[in-house]
Amino acid sequence: MTDIPELNQAEGQQLEPQTTRRSIAVRSYLNLDTAILLGILLIAIVFRFYKITLPLVDGFSWREISTAMMADNFQQRSWNIFFPEVSWTGPGPSYQGREFQIVSYLTALLYQLFGWRDWFGRVVAAFFGLVTLFSLHRLTALCWGEMHAHAAALAYALMPAAIMIDSSFLPDPAMLALVTLGVWLFVKYWAGGSRWLLPLATVSFTLGALSKPPGLAAGAVIFYLMICWILEKRWKHATSVLLSGLLSLAVIGAYFGWAIYLGRSYPPFHVAGSGGYIWDYGFWAYVKDRFYFNSAWNTSVLWFYGYPFLMLLAVGLWMPPRAAQDPKQRILSAIPFVWLAAAMIIYLAAAGEITSNVWNFHIFHVPAAMFCGRGALLLATLASGTALTPAVVLRAICIVAVTLSWSTLPLVRTMKKPIAMKGKLLGEEMARLAQPGDLVVAIAPEVGDPVAVYYSRARGWVFPPGGGDSEWSKFVADDATAIAQLEELRAQGADLFGVAKNATDKQDLLFVEHHDGVIDHLDRTATKLVDSDDLLVYRITRP
Repeated sequence: MTDIPELNQAEGQQLEPQTTRRSIAVRSYLNLDTAILLGILLIAIVFRFYKITLPLVDGFSWREISTAMMADNFQQRSWNIFFPEVSWTGPGPSYQGREFQIVSYLTALLYQLFGWRDWFGRVVAAFFGLVTLFSLHRLTALCWGEMHAHAAALAYALMPAAIMIDSSFLPDPAMLALVTLGVWLFVKYWAGGSRWLLPLATVSFTLGALSKPPGLAAGAVIFYLMICWILEKRWKHATSVLLSGLLSLAVIGAYFGWAIYLGRSYPPFHVAGSGGYIWDYGFWAYVKDRFYFNSAWNTSVLWFYGYPFLMLLAVGLWMPPRAAQDPKQRILSAIPFVWLAAAMIIYLAAAGEITSNVWNFHIFHVPAAMFCGRGALLLATLASGTALTPAVVLRAICIVAVTLSWSTLPLVRTMKKPIAMKGKLLGEEMARLAQPGDLVVAIAPEVGDPVAVYYSRARGWVFPPGGGDSEWSKFVADDATAIAQLEELRAQGADLFGVAKNATDKQDLLFVEHHDGVIDHLDRTATKLVDSDDLLVYRITRP
């Protein structure tokens, strides 16, 4: 009967409108999802480019300045990316053991093309933040579906910590963007995508981990999926992943081996991030300090997330999505838990370092956004299922309003306060007074912060001089030692000495009071150029 032409034609006429309507509905759905993603990206752009031209004087000033100095030295002294160099340890060379300098190198290229702007590094970081958001969205869609992807991406777009780090001149935005992109590409490959996704994922993940070692935590997702293939006896696929992973680890290990060698071979013999781990302090010291959870909690509540995001995170963790019927989907739905668990292991091993340099929490922000999105979706829908009823929309608007007013806006405003502005003013005053080739000695409001050296546009030293095993955030105990340090810098060619009058070390000692003997020494042996309410600058004369 089905061979009768007339009947076939009739069936075709009946099915065609249904098929067409279904295709239109699918296209409309896809277009809606795309529109939502673009809207979330626009929201992320607004927040990440908020105060994008702010000088490097916010709460992350110290670390940002070192990154900015490396960008300066790439552009001004050498384009060799394997020799990152700062400018706060004298005339140099001042090579240091640092992460692979993707953000600073790209910023140096912008300097070369458009001239120097201190905020170019923020722009590079912000673009990496948008890559993170897009990759997070697509990864969440593979794990939990499109609705969760929208919610997770919106949570990341509004999360104060993510906004702050993604708009700071730091290596962390590149780290998270590249490892998240790598993990998403690999998950897509694992789920049946093109074989070319594996090398692309390997390159992206490797660059991310080179940008900052905490990115290795995301590799737990790749390892987990490889184990799943082994359990399914898919030996060929698992072997290709294993070989790619070993190659990635070999490259990462080789680079950081070089970085350690470089940092130990040149003054001030500094390797970034080389202290504060459980093997440095000892396990029982970590236990005594409760793994720094009190510090992490204070950072979370008062600075990084606020109570609304922490509540959404708790709800999302408490009620994760139900296990899928499809075995492959069940495996994918566990990815956020795997990433979060791996990040927690990193934290437990490096809590001292992470809580001291809080931007290291960035590796948590992909799973945190996924669970915050899950929590927001649960609270918005409640008993409504997935239907977009007016009640669901109203609850969603209320959730966004609360997070904006109680977390995002006040905390971002707090983190972007220009706390190091007087250090910048000191640097600019020294730049006005400096002659070509002058070396400066500068003490910023926060002792050890090289912000004044950076804005002097010269090379020089922080004071007291530090690096390696030296402590440069505390003044020495007596004037005699400080004067001896100053005389040593004079012998090395220091030309200008400047101090912010509110310069205070981490013992709360004010320089102008604690080291009044040093000021008396400068009055006798140097020429005073500036003595204002905020600044004191001398030209150091030769013996």
